[in-house]
Amino acid sequence: MPQSTARRHFLRTAAAATTLAGLGISPAHAASIDQLRNFLAQTKTARGEFSQRVGARGNAQGQVSSGNFVFQRPGRFRWVYTKPYEQVIVADGEQLFLFDKDLNQVTVKKLDGAIPASPASILFGSNQFEKDFEVRDGGTRDGLEWIIATPRAKDTPFEKIEIGFRDSLPAAMQLADSFGQTSLLRFTKMERNPTVDPQVFRFTPPPGADVLDSR
Repeated sequence: MPQSTARRHFLRTAAAATTLAGLGISPAHAASIDQLRNFLAQTKTARGEFSQRVGARGNAQGQVSSGNFVFQRPGRFRWVYTKPYEQVIVADGEQLFLFDKDLNQVTVKKLDGAIPASPASILFGSNQFEKDFEVRDGGTRDGLEWIIATPRAKDTPFEKIEIGFRDSLPAAMQLADSFGQTSLLRFTKMERNPTVDPQVFRFTPPPGADVLDSR
């Protein structure tokens, strides 16, 4: 994959991975659904580290990135990629800022337009379940209890989203998109309900940055 194409896909996946709204859940689902419910009920803030591998579907190889995150539900998070490209994604509850350090470029969006039917707002959004996804139990794999979420809408970039839980905390997320790519994220060192400085969720574009405002 050419570097420019790989970078565009990285940026698209990065933005999507930090924006999973409602999950349609029925009471008949098993342990994985219980862990999801426990996570949403018990977790107001969290922070930790992540690694992400993006590649063609069925191919174990792919581009690897990593970084750290902190969030305060609903709607506030800071997701920082440190490798291979430095990128900061911040949501303040109303706006979403995506800063690419190498390009010195900031993209600004309305948060309510960026979150619905996308892969990670289960970590950051409200407790609305029966809206954008159909969810079923995915069984046990790699020591995790998985749920499988399928978007109800037909015009989303994701075909399937899987989330693996351990001890009522998300430990992994796998995204299959409509471009034939699969993204696997793994979460480590997650701390539940730490005290978080509200300033973490504020973002001011650096001097001289190119600002693309689509609000």
